[in-house]
Amino acid sequence: MNIVTQTDIKEYPLVSRGKVRDIYEISSDELLIITTDRMSAFDVVMNEPIPHKGVILNMITLFWMDKFADIVPNHLIEHDVTKFPAPLAPYADDLEGRSVIVKKARPLPIECIVRGYITGSGWKDYQRTGTVCGYDLPANLQESQQLPQPLFTPSTKADLGEHDENITVDQAMDHAGREIVEQVSKITLDIYKAGSEYAADKGIIIADTKFEFGMTDAGVILIDEVLTPDSSRFWPQKGYAPGASQPSFDKQYLRDWLSAQDWDKTPPPPTLPNEVIDRTRAKYVEAYEFLTGEAFPFK
Repeated sequence: MNIVTQTDIKEYPLVSRGKVRDIYEISSDELLIITTDRMSAFDVVMNEPIPHKGVILNMITLFWMDKFADIVPNHLIEHDVTKFPAPLAPYADDLEGRSVIVKKARPLPIECIVRGYITGSGWKDYQRTGTVCGYDLPANLQESQQLPQPLFTPSTKADLGEHDENITVDQAMDHAGREIVEQVSKITLDIYKAGSEYAADKGIIIADTKFEFGMTDAGVILIDEVLTPDSSRFWPQKGYAPGASQPSFDKQYLRDWLSAQDWDKTPPPPTLPNEVIDRTRAKYVEAYEFLTGEAFPFK
C-alpha cells in the first residue's frame, strides 16, 4: 500500500488541503475526502509522514460511523474505490483504504468536544481556574481523574496553523445557535457514552474526543473523523491510575517527544527520528486492532 503525503487529482477541483485531509469536489452535492499520512501535532504539520496513518484513521472512522448510525446520520456515500467515479480510477492505488465520497454539508463553526476525564488543555484550565469551559469542577481533582460525569466542552475552529480555543456552551450558542448546540451536545454525549462502553469491553478508556457536525437540508449529520487516535485520547485500562499523564494509543506519545525538544511549537517542526515514526505508527495500529478486534491488513 502506498504512503501518501499529498494528492494531485487534476480531474476535480481541490476544495481544501488541511493538516491531514485533501478534499475535492466531485459534484454539486458530493466531496471526495482523502486522509493522507501527514502528521500534525500542536497544529503544525510534521515534515515526515507516519506510514498508513491515514488508512488507519479512515478505517476507524468507517467502523464507528457504522456503529453509531442509529444515533445520528452521517455523510458517508461510498468508501469502495472500485465504485468511485471513473475519472478516479488512475488514482486507485493512492485512494485505497484512505478515501470516502461523502455528502456535502455546511460544517458547524464549533468543535464538539466531550471530556470524560480531566487531562490535556482541560487539566491546564482546571489548574488555573478550577473550571473547564464554564463548568465548575470539584476541588482537588488529580490529573487524568474521571470526571463525575462527561462534559460537553466546545471549542472554536481555528484556521490552519492556529489553535482552537475552549469556549463555554453559551459562547457556542452565540456561534452556532441555541437549538443546534442543544441538539449536537446531546448527540455528542450519546456517541461518547456508546463508544466508551464499547471501548471499555476492549480494555480501552476514551478520556476525551471531539466530533464535527454539518447541516444539510435534512438536518444535522456527523462528518469528518470519529473516535480516531487523532481526535481522541485512548488509554489502556490496565495500569490506569489518576495523578499523572497516562500511556496512550494516540498521538500523545509524539506530543510528549516534541515537548521534550528545543522547539517553540511553530513551523518548522523538528525532524522525526525513525524510532519516533515507527513507535507512533505502532500506537495507531494498536488502537485500530484493539478497537476493531481485527489485525491491521497492511504492512
